[in-house]
Amino acid sequence: MEFSGKTAFITGASRGIGEAIALRLAREGANVVVIGKSVKEDPRLGGTIQGAAQKVNEAGGRGLAVQCDIRDEEQVLAAVQQAITIFGGIDILINNASAISLSSTEQTDTKRFDLVHDINVRGTFIVTKHCVPFLRKGSNPHILTLSPPISMDPKWIAPYIGYTMSKYNMSMMTLAWAEEFRKYGIAANSLWPVTTIATAAVRNILGGEMLVARSRKPEILADSAYHILRQTSAECSGNLFLDEEVLAKAGITDLSHYAVTPGGPLQKDLYVS
Repeated sequence: MEFSGKTAFITGASRGIGEAIALRLAREGANVVVIGKSVKEDPRLGGTIQGAAQKVNEAGGRGLAVQCDIRDEEQVLAAVQQAITIFGGIDILINNASAISLSSTEQTDTKRFDLVHDINVRGTFIVTKHCVPFLRKGSNPHILTLSPPISMDPKWIAPYIGYTMSKYNMSMMTLAWAEEFRKYGIAANSLWPVTTIATAAVRNILGGEMLVARSRKPEILADSAYHILRQTSAECSGNLFLDEEVLAKAGITDLSHYAVTPGGPLQKDLYVS
């Protein structure tokens, strides 16, 4: 129970990658604050914050479901206060909540552009801002953000500039926070998958069941997050990690069990050469 007594605050944790990380930490005894908007299940998406919190409890942790739209600063403040009231502190922040929009400049609706930046950039910033005072008091405190390595290669920037800007901004915040919060002993890192991950977004927005079949399960990111978060925060910071690299450093090179289709072809994710 390596994370026993520690509290993780995870945005977008009602399903997919966020839920998988929540359950991985729960198996190590963590308290998990499940942050999300879903209190009623959408059949196309699946999952609610209450359901995820219950799974956390069943996995060996303590779950707290908090409905919160991270675009709303008052809701974020209230969610952080609930976490502190129930668990007494925050040791880990996972910035997982994100919106996707793979469209060109002319095809990008302005409202969608604003939504992507409000969640990915503004929301991530606000959540982190209000968690930092408690992370400063935390045990081996970590900020882990789901965002990619930064490359100025036009092949990554040109196709989906609105979305790419938002995700690169998240990674820029990681690099900034690693330096800004170094004096407090707070680690800041990012994590990104080498292949597509079988989530509702992949199924409903990107490529349907065909792409899901060529993807890996969210558990690969959950295990990668676990190996990052167990590192000493003063020594492991300022990295834009890829999941395969993290697992390789942990001595895990057989990744076949993560594939949705064992032995089948895998689709590289965006921003991975």
